[in-house]
Amino acid sequence: MTQPIRVLVTGSAGQIGYQLLFRLASGQVFGENQPIILHLLELDVAMKALEGVVMELDDCAFPLLKEIIYTSDLKTACNGVNWAFLVGSVPRKAGMERKDLLSINSGVFIDQGRALNLYAASDCRVLVVGNPCNTNCMVASATASDIPNDRFFAMTMLDQNRAVAQLAIKAGVHTSSVKNCIIFGNHSATQFPDYWHATIDGKPALDVIDDHAWFEETFIPTVQKRGAAIIQARGASSAASAANSAIDTVRKIVQPDGELFSVAVYSNGEYGSEAGTYVSMPCRVENGLVVVDASWEHNNVAARHLSATFEELSSERQSVMSMGLINA
Repeated sequence: MTQPIRVLVTGSAGQIGYQLLFRLASGQVFGENQPIILHLLELDVAMKALEGVVMELDDCAFPLLKEIIYTSDLKTACNGVNWAFLVGSVPRKAGMERKDLLSINSGVFIDQGRALNLYAASDCRVLVVGNPCNTNCMVASATASDIPNDRFFAMTMLDQNRAVAQLAIKAGVHTSSVKNCIIFGNHSATQFPDYWHATIDGKPALDVIDDHAWFEETFIPTVQKRGAAIIQARGASSAASAANSAIDTVRKIVQPDGELFSVAVYSNGEYGSEAGTYVSMPCRVENGLVVVDASWEHNNVAARHLSATFEELSSERQSVMSMGLINA
């Protein structure tokens, strides 16, 4: 019989965590033959709400869900886990500058990285969802010094899915027709949804959509600012779509389909990014490892977009280093 894997979800009583747990327990990520033990972490003040979530998980009677461990203790939460979804983070509030958010959340992810380093299974892999996810991922990885850098990932699949949807709507096709629309850089308003290499029904998107100004003037800003637009519309940040994209990301890694996908990985300087930052780039899985396809070429317009988002990631790295949160 297949041994259960242990999967940690932080912030598991929050909106994204709530949307994520039931799909994990049903087998949508790791497969219909893979038993799972869920490790759920929450703050002390949210434990009552988490108890209710656990009741609901029990009531679903998922065949693959073998055990639920729920706690506010990091050691218990991280003990023996094979995968960690780091969802919980402090959201940006009115009057808060980005550096304030970096400072607050860096402390959270330092603690989580340290705990994973000490207590997680030797094969542990980590997907960071909580924002600012690229830099939170860098901080957690830097703290978890015994876990290889290439086992940490930050989620940009949400941005890819948003970009794919916009291209499909504009072209009047189903989203499955859109391929290779990869997000470069940071999960922020500087990200570059690379439409130059995207295809629609096997043809370059630029040939299918005969409105080239639309790409720069509408498409890119819409994708970059989609999160803010959702907050304005529904009064809360993306939850179901964020959870769905976390599932898409890990499923791409553990059940690879051969296609390129967007995920932020440890940079070795590809595409002119700063080594040591976590950068979204075109990736695929080879022999169980996530590798970057560094072969894409960009024109001067795309290069300007890349420069802006890479510069922001470098600035965030310098900020957390200047605060003494990580070393060079």
